[in-house]
Parts: sequence; C-alpha cells; structure tokens
Amino acid sequence: MWMRSAAGVRRLGTAGALAVAAGGTTAGALPVREPWGLWGTHGTTVTAAGAVLAYAGLTLLVLSWWAYGRLLADGAGTGPGLRHTVVTLGWWAAPLVLAPPLHSADVYSYIAQGAMVLEGHDVYAHGPSALGPDSLGADAAASVGGNWTDTPAPYGPVFLLLAKAVVWVTGGAVVPAVLGMRLIAVAALVLVAWAVRGLAVVCGADEPRALWLAVLNPLLLLHVVGGVHNDGLMIGLMLTGVLLALRGRPLTGGAVVALAVMIKSPAALALLFIGLIVVRRGEGPLARRLVKGLTGPALVAAAVVAAASLLGGTGSGWLRTQSVAGAIHTPLSLTSDLGQAAGLAARALTGAELATVKGAVQTLGLAAALAVIAFLAFRTLLPWRGRPALDPVYGLGLSLLVLVALSPMVQPWYVLWGTAAVAATAAAWDSPVVRVLMVLSVGLVYETAPSGHTPPYGFVLGALACASALVALRRRPASVVLTAPGGPTVATAPGGPAGSTGRASASR
Repeated sequence: MWMRSAAGVRRLGTAGALAVAAGGTTAGALPVREPWGLWGTHGTTVTAAGAVLAYAGLTLLVLSWWAYGRLLADGAGTGPGLRHTVVTLGWWAAPLVLAPPLHSADVYSYIAQGAMVLEGHDVYAHGPSALGPDSLGADAAASVGGNWTDTPAPYGPVFLLLAKAVVWVTGGAVVPAVLGMRLIAVAALVLVAWAVRGLAVVCGADEPRALWLAVLNPLLLLHVVGGVHNDGLMIGLMLTGVLLALRGRPLTGGAVVALAVMIKSPAALALLFIGLIVVRRGEGPLARRLVKGLTGPALVAAAVVAAASLLGGTGSGWLRTQSVAGAIHTPLSLTSDLGQAAGLAARALTGAELATVKGAVQTLGLAAALAVIAFLAFRTLLPWRGRPALDPVYGLGLSLLVLVALSPMVQPWYVLWGTAAVAATAAAWDSPVVRVLMVLSVGLVYETAPSGHTPPYGFVLGALACASALVALRRRPASVVLTAPGGPTVATAPGGPAGSTGRASASR
C-alpha cells in the first residue's frame, strides 16, 4: 500500500537513504587516519553488517524512486506535483549530508589537491603523494585510493580554488573538510534542480518528471551527495549556462559554461549547442549566423577561462592533464575494454605493445564520438529526412551520453552528464532514450561498493537490477513487477514510469 501513495513512497525512500547513511558509517569510504574518532574503521563483522544495511537501504531507495516515477506517469493528473517532488528530494538527500563519503574516495583527492594549491605545489605536475606528513591535507592524502595517489589533477582552476577554500577554512581536518566539500555538493544539487526545472519550462517538458529522472535519481543522490563528486557542480553550471542562452543571454550563458569547464572539461560541449541556439534564433544568411553563434559565446568563455587561470594562480596546466585519467583502466569503458583485448591479441600474435594498441582504439573511440556529435549538431540545426530539427537541449544531452559511451575512462556517475539535459526536454520522453537511462540508473548504483571499491559482485548486482528493470518496462499485463537485488517487489503500472505521456501537476 505504501508504494501506491506519494507520501508512502517518500517515507520508504527516506528510510532507504537513512539505511545507506547508517551502513556507510562502518562500510563507507572511511579515511585511513581520522583523529576525531567519528569515522574510524571497524572489524570485519561490523563492516560487513554495515555493507548489508547500506545495500538494503540502496535497494529500497531504488524501488521507491521507480515507484515514484510510476505515480508521476499515471497520466491522470492525480500524481505528485512539483512541490511534492522537490520536498521528496530534500527528504531523500538529507540523510546523506552528514554521512562519511559513500561509494567513492574521490573527495579525499579533492581535499589533498586543495591543500596542494594552498601550499604552493604544482597540482598539475604532481599527485597528492607530494604532500608531506605535516601538511594540512596529509590525512586526506593518506586516504586517496590506489593509482590516484600519484595522478595530477584533471580539474580546472575554479574547482581547485573551491577545494583550497575548504582546506583553508577547515585546516585540512578530514571530517570538517569532507563536510565542507559536501556543502558544495548540496549547493550543486540545488543548482541542478533549479536549472532542470527552468529548462523543462522552456522545452515544454513535465517539470516533476524531469526532476524525477534528473535529480531524484538514486545515481545522482548516491554519487553527488553521498560520494561528493564534483560532476554535480559541473552539470549545474553547464545547464544554467544553457538556460541563460535559451532566455536570450547567450554570452552570459557562455561565461557560466566556462565556469563549468573549469570544474570538468566535458562541459565545453555546451558551448557548441549554445552557439546552435544563437544560429537557430538569428536572422540573415546561415553562414553569418554560424560565425556569430559559434564564435561569440566561445570567445567569452575563452576570456573567462584565461582570466580565471591567471587570477587563480593555478595556471593553465589543467589543459595538459585532461588525458591522465584515461591511463587508468575502468571496466565500464567500452573502448578501453576493446583496446585491452585487441592489445593482448596483438601482443601475442605480433609482439606489439599493448599500450600502443589500446591507445589507438581509445583514440578511434573518441574520433567516432566526435563524428556522432557533429551529426547531432547538424540535426539540431536542420531537419533531416522529413524529421524536424532536434531540440538543442536534447542534442546536448545525447552528445554527452555519446561522449561518455566512447570515452577511454567511464565511471557510473558520468551517465548523469547527459541524463539531466535529456530529462528536461519534452522530445526525450517520446523516445527510447529515457527508458535506457532509467535502466542504467537502476543498475549503475550497484557497480561500486559503499567503500568505493569496484568488486566483481557489483557488476552481478547491477546486471540483475538492469534485467529486472527491463522486464518491468517490457511487460504489459495489468501490473508489472520490478525487483532489485536483495529487495522486495513493487507493483507498477503497465510500461513502468516511462510508459505514458505527459500529465498535469497536481500541485506547485
């Protein structure tokens, strides 16, 4: 019965988030050294119990999200409205705010890099291991995982200055510094929600459903709030820039996108689609509109990037470190997996260097991504084969998803880059893309463990969750059943949350 009412689903999702946070206190990505004694490590039994509790809570949160989507998609105008959806977001996010880092140890890298900037180290030439034992970020640096200890920062100067400010305010103490970075993540969550709602209004999408897919999504809650990933801030700034462009301020939008680029570089794709917005709305010859649209916002963005790099004191070294993460193999990267297999085969047959073959395959993947993005840009500009031009926001979302799919390094939360843009466009809800994103969101939350590691069983749980979601979407009886690994079953409407067309909000 609880799964059939918005209030009941909200409560169950909140219970799931509380269980995730409680389990994370013993099984999360805990620091190696933590003098406050709040997030200390525990024995095997306690840690295992915490992991079980966290997984059970995650499953309940996933099921609640799916059930909430069903309520939104009922088409009768009686489902939860915008206000209820926003309040539900607060309920589900709040338990994660004071938890230790969950499903990722990346926040320790952020803190260590902020300390490096504060102490005058070249963060684009050295990794967190450069910090001495008496440095402000020494405890955070000791908790940085594996290969990342010696990896230079791939992040832009704006994010590093934010991390520097957190270290300066907190003195680098691990717990306050993590919570300081999480405040930035919560602000990013609010910004994403605001931008997605604004884009949904402009693009004619249903606002509660857009927020459901974009920000109520367990994948975003887990990795932006729980895992404190800076992707949330990049997405929020990027979509804000696009929203400003749609509201008639493309140059201001370009400047805001530049800030997003200086968090993480993939946001630069938004400049292309801001330019296309200008082209579509302009008058006169197409060539003149193209020059104006593609150069104006880009030149403003370049000026902002140059000024921030100079005034921030970190320099432009981040432009040369964009490929460092690609050297670390991630199993979700299709091109890295294919390159690894091709490299092993080539080495066995011809003695070729594995790294050379793998790098070539990764480069081909990026080239293919650029070709597809170019086609999507063309489709955004002009009709094709009797079909109307793509919505620019939808084109941006698809382009980001293509970039992720063919990148040499892919993490589960990278899917969020394009998901937020896709969710805000009415055209997306009539396409299979939303269903694919729903299935991926359900499965990818299981790929990493609460400790931040990537165990083999995470892929098994993720595959089971994806299979369950696919069954729920494909079945057509009076009710369908969605199951998640280790969790209860939920009766859903035919076709699942994406199975019907738009609906009117019951409340604002």
